[in-house]
Order: sequence, then structure tokens, then C-alpha cells
Amino acid sequence: MIRSTCLTVSLLLAMLALSACTEPESEPAPPPEPERAPEPAIAADMVFFGGTIITMDPDNPEVEAVAVSDNRIFAVGDRAQIEDLIGSLTEQIDLDGRTLLPGFIEGHGHFLGLGQAKMILDLTETTSFDQIVEKVAAGAEDAEPGNWISGRGWHQERWGDTDAELFDGVPAHAALSEVSPNNPVVLIHASGHASFANARALEAAGIDADTPDPTGGTIVRDGDGEPTGFLRQAAQTPVRQAMARAEEDLDEDERQALFERQVALAGEEALRHGITSFHDQGSSFAEIDRLRAIAEAGELPVRLHVAVRGETNADMNRLLQDYRLVGHANNFLTVRAIKRQIDGALGTHGAWLLRPYADKPETSGLPQTPPNELAETARLAVAHGFQLNTHAIGDRGNREALDVYENVLTQQLDDDLRWRIEHAQNLHPDEVPRFAELGVIASMQGIHATSDGPWVPQRLGEERAKRKAYVWRSLLDAGATICNGTDAPVEPLSPIASLAASITRLMANGEQFFPEQVMTREEALRSYTLDCARAVFEEELLGSISAGKLADLVVLSDNPLTVSEEALPNLQVELTILDGQIRYRRDQ
Repeated sequence: MIRSTCLTVSLLLAMLALSACTEPESEPAPPPEPERAPEPAIAADMVFFGGTIITMDPDNPEVEAVAVSDNRIFAVGDRAQIEDLIGSLTEQIDLDGRTLLPGFIEGHGHFLGLGQAKMILDLTETTSFDQIVEKVAAGAEDAEPGNWISGRGWHQERWGDTDAELFDGVPAHAALSEVSPNNPVVLIHASGHASFANARALEAAGIDADTPDPTGGTIVRDGDGEPTGFLRQAAQTPVRQAMARAEEDLDEDERQALFERQVALAGEEALRHGITSFHDQGSSFAEIDRLRAIAEAGELPVRLHVAVRGETNADMNRLLQDYRLVGHANNFLTVRAIKRQIDGALGTHGAWLLRPYADKPETSGLPQTPPNELAETARLAVAHGFQLNTHAIGDRGNREALDVYENVLTQQLDDDLRWRIEHAQNLHPDEVPRFAELGVIASMQGIHATSDGPWVPQRLGEERAKRKAYVWRSLLDAGATICNGTDAPVEPLSPIASLAASITRLMANGEQFFPEQVMTREEALRSYTLDCARAVFEEELLGSISAGKLADLVVLSDNPLTVSEEALPNLQVELTILDGQIRYRRDQ
């Protein structure tokens, strides 16, 4: 009985085994999914790695990677640390050997003027008066009769020899007027401190042989006393006013469209050159109103730090309190500086010198703002919480401006005012230590030295040029702060060109302009980043790659600290990041 039961069970088991062997094969089980790395608690929007990172942060100079979240620098450190912040939506930017820097800060430029320069005749590359005449002739062919033709960028020191009779280095307007008989023409000097007008423009401005020279300006005349068209400093104002009157027929929509076009063109040019902040020197109250509206609409292309310019002391005393803006519109618009001008430019014999010009001994320059009027502006600046930025180029101009500053600043010892001298191109050695002693920032433009260098000794004489011209090294050794820039559109808006000039002092003719005054590479980079941030009270927001600061960055093709001097001017801006977003790519 037991045996039978065991057999039955055995047969059943055998049958089940046979049945299992004859059934069709089933689908194999899918392999288990690989485990996903968990999302970090806080994921970065963007990370940078794989290249050189120059932070300009003295407390953290060497890092391997950077993380950005929203519009701020979220973290800097080792690559492994930053990789922990990478999420599924993080944009990973492999620098591939390139160099990441803080975004460049243009320390002195004319933002709206830069945009306007993109809309008129570009004369920066002209090397003769004949070339200028040719450009105007071409413009006149396309212009409606009566419409103004304007241009900018000519400089008489770039012209070669000519058989034409010259007056203050410039021919009379006859050839220009001949090719533009139906259009008033005004051509602004590269420096902005002079203009050249044709016969129709002089007529529109009411300038003739009987017109006296204005205070602070010169109507250059020929041997018969007739205006040649060359108008130095304040003498160009009537022509510019006449051109402005011609635009009064535009309706408000047309005016706004022109203004927005200027802003857009200037912004494109800035971002293309790695500039994320721009110190504008400066704008009127009416222009600031328009800039504010654009900023509040979120449409300013770069951060602007605007100085009030062209307003009377009386109007400023009444209105400054309504225009003071700090970090307005998400840190895109700041207005807390006043721009004044105590003299003119060296190239047009307008800079105010202690001794007469070597090549024009009958003049020592053209003072613009009387020191007592500048002193009144200084008192207004203190009363309303504004910086004072004074254009001073000649050694006399700088001395007079510093005297005014000292009288006010020594009464405000507990206040951090950070007043500025714009340009400071020609300094008596006695003035150099005063910058550091008074806490005055030297807002200088590296590119000016190499651009102006070939003719500066002609204006000043060799001895004065060597001792006083563009003395960056002397200022830095004395403890002064230098904020670098280009003065665009006076010079091309290129931090790379200005950095190269600051480091090498190399002119186009291959010679160095008094090389004992060079900056080191680190000093030059600092003058375009952290020191320019300090020059507008923003060193806690901008100027270095530090956690918590605004995410304004630039990627260069190579390392400006190590690339050869010959290759420095050829560095390329690959990416410009503003407010945590890529706003410019070179390959696009």
C-alpha cells in the first residue's frame, strides 16, 4: 500500500516535469533599471569647469569650478564639490581650456553716445581729410535735402602730409561744403571736444566772421577771419544745438524709437566685448527718465551706473533727490554721481596746463567749469549723497579739481565718498599722492596712452610727457585706485585692447610709450573688475567670482595672465554671462 502510493507520486512528478519541458519558452525578465543619482537638494542652473578660473577674489584665488543659481554665483570650489550641485536641468559648460573671469566693467564711457556713433558716419579709420570728404559725399547722395549729416571719430594727428593750407592743423571747410551743398554737416572729433562743420551747418548755427569766441571755446578762422569750420570745445555748442532743433519735428514715438535703438546698439556692442556693467559719463535728467522706463521694463541690455551731466547747479539742487537710484530694477540702473568737466582734451589743445603747449605756445588750454562753480557742485554732491566725477586731463585741470575736492573732503573725514577724477592723463608729480591721501579714484583709460602716445610729446614736449603723462605706475605705487575703461566712442569699446595697452604700453608704431609706467597683469585685470566695482560702491555685488555676488561673467579664449604679450590683443570674448544668463556667444 505504501509502495503503490509512492509510485503514484513518482509518476505524477515525472509527468509534471515532462509537461514543463514541452511548454513554450516565456519572455526573459527585463534587466533592472540602473539606479539614478538623487537630485541635489539645491541644483545649480549653470556650472563651469574644465578651464582656468580667475576669481579676482584675494581670499579664494584658485578654484576648479563655479556654480550659478538664479542670478547669483551660488558656489565656487573644487570640481567634485560643484558636481554635487548638478541636477537634471543644470547647464554644464565645459570651458575646454578657456578662461572664466568676472564680467568686465567699463569704467568710463558714453553709453548713448556709443549707440549714436553706430547710427552715423564712422570716421575712426580715416587717415586724411580727403577720406572724410569722400564719406560725406557718399552720405549726401543718399540724404534728403535739408537733412543733417553727422559723423564721429576723426583726428587730425592721424592724417598724413597734405598740400592744403591748414588752420590749427585742419583745412578749411570749402571741399567739404562743395560735396554737401544741400545738407548741414557736423563731424565730431574723436575726443568729442571739437567738431567740424560745413557752410550749411555754420549758417544754421549763426556762426560767421563777426561771431565772437565763446568762453571756453575757439572758432578757428582763416587768414581773412572767416570760420574754417573747426570748432573747439564750447564753440561747437551752437552747431549741436542747431542739429537738435532740426529733430524737434519728430513726434514722441519717433524720439523714443531712436532712443531705444541707441540703447540696443550700445548694449550689443558692450556684450560682444564681455562688458556687463557700464559707467556712463553721463546723461541728462530727460535721458535718465527714458533709461529708467527701459530698466523697469527689464530691457536694459547691461547694468548702467549713470552720472548726471549737462544740468545746472540750480536744477540739480532742485531735482537730484528725485533721481537718486541705487540698484534700481534688479541692480540694472544706478544714478548717484554728477559729472563735471574742468577742461578739454589734449588732442584739441583744450586740456588745461600749468605751462603753455609745446606746439601751440600761445595757449595753455581751454578751462570749462570755473573752480568756484565746481566747488558749488561739490557741496551739492555731499548734500544729496552723490559722487562727484570731474573730467580733468591737463596738470592744471587736475590740480584745480583736487584743490576743490580737498576743501570738501577734509570736512567729511568720516564719510566714504569715493569721488573720482575722470582721465587724469597729465599729472604733476605733486598731485600723484593726493589721490590716495584724499581717497580719490583715478578713472583712467589704458587705451588712451597708446592711442595718443605718438603725438603726446608733440603737445607737451618730451620731458613733460615722460614725467607726467598717463602715470599709472606712479599712482598705483602711491596707493591710488585705478578704474579702467575706454571712453567709448572716443576709443573702440574693447577691454582687451585697453588691458593690452595697460600691460604693454605698446603703440601702433611698435614702440612703447614710457614703459616704466606699465601695470602688472593682475593690476590691469583688477582695474577692469574689482576696482571698477569699488569705484561705484559695488564691490560686494560685482568684480569677483565669489559666492553671493551677481552672476556676471565672461569667458575668454585664453588666459590673460599667462598668454604672450604679442597674443594679448588677440584674445577673444567667447561668452558673456549677465545676471546668470548667456547674453553673447562668439560662435553665434
